[in-house]
Amino acid sequence: MFQLLLFLHIGAAIVAFGPTFTFPLIGARGGREPQHGNFALRLNELIVTRMVLPFAATMPITGLGIVNVAGIDFFHAAWLDLAIVLYAAAVTLSVGVLLPNTRRLIELTTMPPAAAGGPAAPPAGDGRPAGPPPEFFARVRRSQLGGLLSGILIVAILALMVIRPG
Repeated sequence: MFQLLLFLHIGAAIVAFGPTFTFPLIGARGGREPQHGNFALRLNELIVTRMVLPFAATMPITGLGIVNVAGIDFFHAAWLDLAIVLYAAAVTLSVGVLLPNTRRLIELTTMPPAAAGGPAAPPAGDGRPAGPPPEFFARVRRSQLGGLLSGILIVAILALMVIRPG
């Protein structure tokens, strides 16, 4: 039973968190090719909602199963306690900050089609600057910093699970 739970736990971690390391690449490409920026944001949001969060949600279940089957004592496994706290922080960051931020970026980069009454692009010479609103750049920076923190948390959890210090 231990081997099955460990297999499921590690598999879920790979599927859930592996793709998140591609987000900076997708974002950078979207930034270099602005016409594809909205697609890049929608792709990241799809990966988070269909892969990252569902698979991450299974990890506490398999983790508790592993702890139970292996007889690990929470009170004498500081590495595990810290990893759980970091996991909770990473999921909270993802659900509470990064996902809503990505959804707002999608809104900011979605241009209403001309048929729906919105212009396909700002009219030339109307005095308004072309391009995304200032809020966009602040939110991109928030995504970059949040993504960096999320990556650090994931690597720290991995290190704790493999090394088991103490």
